[in-house]
Amino acid sequence: MRDRPLRLLLIDPDPIFRLGLRVALESISDIQIIADVPTDIAALQILAQILAQDPNQVNLIVLELGNGYSRESQQLGLQFCKQLKALYPQIPILLLSVISTQELLLAAKSTGVNGYCPKGISISELVPIIREVADGGHYWSIVASLSSSLPFTSLRNNVRLSGINYINSTLTAVTGQLKIPGLPLLDKAILAGQRRELLAARWLVNHLLAAPKEEQPIQPSQQLPSPNYPTNAISPLNSQQMPTFLPPLLSPRVLQSTVFTSCVTKLQFPLQNLTDIPLEIDIFREEKKRELLYIILQKLSQQLDDLRNNDVKLNLIQDLKNKILIDLWQEVIRDFFGKFSCIYLGDNKIEIAGFMLDNAASIETQILNKIPLTFELFSYLVLQTDLYIDNISYRAGSEQANSQASIILENLLIQVANAVVQPLLNFLADIETIKQGYYDRHMISTREIERFRNNLSWKYRLRNYVTEAQEIFESRYELFVFAPRGIAKISIYAPRGPELAKLSGIPLVVTLVLEFRDAIAPRIQSILSFLGSGLVFILTQVIGRGLGLIGRGILQGIGSVSLIEKTPNRHKERTK
Repeated sequence: MRDRPLRLLLIDPDPIFRLGLRVALESISDIQIIADVPTDIAALQILAQILAQDPNQVNLIVLELGNGYSRESQQLGLQFCKQLKALYPQIPILLLSVISTQELLLAAKSTGVNGYCPKGISISELVPIIREVADGGHYWSIVASLSSSLPFTSLRNNVRLSGINYINSTLTAVTGQLKIPGLPLLDKAILAGQRRELLAARWLVNHLLAAPKEEQPIQPSQQLPSPNYPTNAISPLNSQQMPTFLPPLLSPRVLQSTVFTSCVTKLQFPLQNLTDIPLEIDIFREEKKRELLYIILQKLSQQLDDLRNNDVKLNLIQDLKNKILIDLWQEVIRDFFGKFSCIYLGDNKIEIAGFMLDNAASIETQILNKIPLTFELFSYLVLQTDLYIDNISYRAGSEQANSQASIILENLLIQVANAVVQPLLNFLADIETIKQGYYDRHMISTREIERFRNNLSWKYRLRNYVTEAQEIFESRYELFVFAPRGIAKISIYAPRGPELAKLSGIPLVVTLVLEFRDAIAPRIQSILSFLGSGLVFILTQVIGRGLGLIGRGILQGIGSVSLIEKTPNRHKERTK
C-alpha cells in the first residue's frame, strides 16, 4: 500500500488527449498527473526541475511514440525512450499510443519501455495497468498475442480493432453533438441518421471480422480485473466508452470529471463566432482560441480541486466565487502569455503578463462579476448540490444536470477568455509581435483592429445601458455555448428580481419603456388593424369599384365611337 499517490508525467503532442486524460484521472484518488507536456524537450526540462527537488517525485512516465503516425517521429520517439532509460532508469515507462504494429512495439520493448496499451482504452482498464507498471510490473499482452497468432488472424484482428476504434470515436463525437441544446432540426436529423449508420457499421465489423473463439487474442480486460471505477473516456477522439448517465451518488470529483470531459469534446468544434455580438477572442486565430480555452479549463479544474480538498462549505463558495474568478483570470494570463515573456513598448521592455495585470482594473466589474450562475456551477461540481436552472430542478449526477452544468461551464470559459484578451486590446493591440503571434490574418491590419475595438466599445455601452437591463426585466441570461458550427448564443430563464429593484438611471428608463411598449402594443395593434381594414375597404370597395366603372364606361364609349365612324364610310362606298 503506497503512502502517497502515484505521480505521473504525461508526454503527448495532442493537447486534447492530455487534457482528457488529466480530467478523467481526477476521479482516481491515488493517481496524480504532476505535469503534461507536448514535446520531449519540455519533458526533460520538467524532469530535471522536479527530480532535482525530490528523486522520487515521478513514479511513471506515460508517453506517445512521437506523434503516433509519422514513421520518422516514431523513430525519434524510440530514441527518446532510450534517452529516458539512460537518464532515469528507475522510472518506468508506459507507452499509451495509437500504434499497433508488432515491429514498433517490440522495438519499444527493447529500449526498456515497461508496458504498452492502445489509446481508446477505458479508464477502468487503464488504472490497474498504470498501477502494475508503476510498481515494477510489465504489460505487453497485445504484443504477445500478435507474435503467437497466425498471420491471417493477426491481420483480421488488427483490421477489426482499427475499425471499431474509429467507429467508436466517431460515434462518441456524433452523440455529443446530438446533446447540444438549440441544435437545428435538420442538423439533428442528419446526426441521428449518422448515429444509426455507425451503430450498424459497428455491429457488422464485430460480426464479420470476429475471430473464432479459439483464435481470439486475450484482451486487457480479460487479463486484469476491472475495479469499480466509473468508466470515463480518456479523450473524446480516442474513447471506446462514453457513459450517457451517471448515478446520482457518484463523488463530486467524478461528477466534475464527467462535465469537463463533455466540455473537452465540444472544444473540438469550430470556434467561429456565429452570434451578432462581438467577442474579444474573435481577434485570435482558432488554434490560439482553443489553447486559451484549454488553459482556462485546466486552471479551473485545479481551483475546484483546491476547494474540495479544503472542505469548503456552501456559504463559503458564495463568498469566494468572485475571488475564484479573479484568481483564475490572473493565473490564465500568466500561463497563456508566459510569466516572463517580454515585448518592447517603444524603448521600454515590459513583461506582457505583469503589464496586463497592472492595467486591467475594470475587468472584474465589466466581465468577471457579471458571469452568471457561477455559484450554482461551483457548488454543483464541488459539493454535488442539485442544480436549479431554467426554472427546473435537476438531480445531481443526472444526465440533464450534467448537460446544464456543461452549458454554464462553456459560457464561463468564453467569458473568462474575453477577460484575458480585453487588456491586450486596450493597451497592446497594435504591437507587431502580438499581432504576429496571436491574431487572425483577417484582423491584423491597424484599420481592422481599430474597427474591432470600436465594435467592442459599442457592445459594452449598449450592454451597460440597454441589453443588460432588458435581460433583467425579462428574467433571463444570454449564454455563449460551443455548437457544431461555432460559438452560439442561447437564452435561459433566471429569477432576477433583486437586480431589477436596484436599477436606476438609463437602465431603469429602458425597463419602463419596455413595460410601456408591452402595455400599449396590443391597443395600438388593434387600432392599426381597424384602420387598416377600413383603408382596405375604402380602396377596394369604394375607390376601386368607382375606378372600375369609370374605366368600363370609357372603354364602351371608345367602342361606340369607332362603330359610328365606320358605318357611314361603308354606306358611301355602296352608293358609288
